[in-house]
Amino acid sequence: MGLEALKEAIDGLVGSDAAACADPEAFIELERLAARLDAHLSAAAGAFDASGIWADDGARSAPAWIATRCRLPRAEARRQVRRGRALRHLPLVARAWASGEISGSHVDALAALCRPHTEAALERDEPLLVRQARRLRFEHFARALAYWEQHADPEGTEDAEMARRERRDVFLASSFEGMWLGRMTLDPISGAIVSTELDRLEQELFEEDWGKAKAELGREPKAHELWRTPPQRRADALVEMATRSRSTPADARRPEPLFSVLVGWETLAGRICQLAQGAALAPGSLVPWLDRAWLERAVFEPGGRVEVAASARLFTGGTRRAIELRDRECTHPYCDEPAARCQADHIIPYSEDGPTTQENGRLLCPFHNRLRNQRPPPDDSG
Repeated sequence: MGLEALKEAIDGLVGSDAAACADPEAFIELERLAARLDAHLSAAAGAFDASGIWADDGARSAPAWIATRCRLPRAEARRQVRRGRALRHLPLVARAWASGEISGSHVDALAALCRPHTEAALERDEPLLVRQARRLRFEHFARALAYWEQHADPEGTEDAEMARRERRDVFLASSFEGMWLGRMTLDPISGAIVSTELDRLEQELFEEDWGKAKAELGREPKAHELWRTPPQRRADALVEMATRSRSTPADARRPEPLFSVLVGWETLAGRICQLAQGAALAPGSLVPWLDRAWLERAVFEPGGRVEVAASARLFTGGTRRAIELRDRECTHPYCDEPAARCQADHIIPYSEDGPTTQENGRLLCPFHNRLRNQRPPPDDSG
């Protein structure tokens, strides 16, 4: 009876104009309903797995049966069954998913925390984690889970960090046509070092392309009018990295990484460590770098704090750095551009006597910094 009613409802929905669900409220509701259906499907997959009926057809496992009979990729079949199994041990997660408040991706992230060393902590903190899943953007939620995992299983987190670093590798080989093909896997810190420099060189090439096109066209160019595409600039930036490395004197001073450590209640109570790009780390992962890195301390409390100049036109020095450390990314609710690609902007405009202070500063990427002058940011409180 339930499946027949569902079939009729879906027939009616897909037979209607999809544009009817294109407004924000309808689209959100459609996603919510899809999550509820996905939750029921995974619960059914878990029950099917537990029943053992799949063995009657000679299948070795429930995922093998589902992948064959439903013509799904094996990875998707395994994911359905894995979620169904996890829901039996996470009742509040199951309830939130069944109501459409969280997604299958949230369930996957939470289920990955189910280990013998974290079982008791997960049972205790499940209400807190579900509240965070309802409230936060998924990327921020994943970061919160990484912090929680560091508290719940510090030794396991350190071991996992070491294993993650051991998986680093670079593959680069010439094809029969003479083209070079590659793949790269780096741990978070090494990846951040390479990515930051690659981004810096790519930006140099972009500014060079932009200036050349502007001179030729006599106006501000559009992106498609530049002579290199973004992937081509990134490839050229990688070649430039190698070229500069080869031409650097052997006795030249090596760049030293800068680690910004957040010191406050979180650090005193537990283990908080995060790269500027957003990756959460086990504190032990910093140890190999401490003999060649700088640590900086940022004080956010008003008492005794030094601002560069409250009347200055631009955010510079310690004031800008403090804003970068505090916000870490574009503060627009629909953006996650990292601090390195953002501009420090006045909340109360400078033209309206807004002071150049930490309290009146925020990070906005160039796009949203321009957009704020056209219309106010959306209200995401609902």
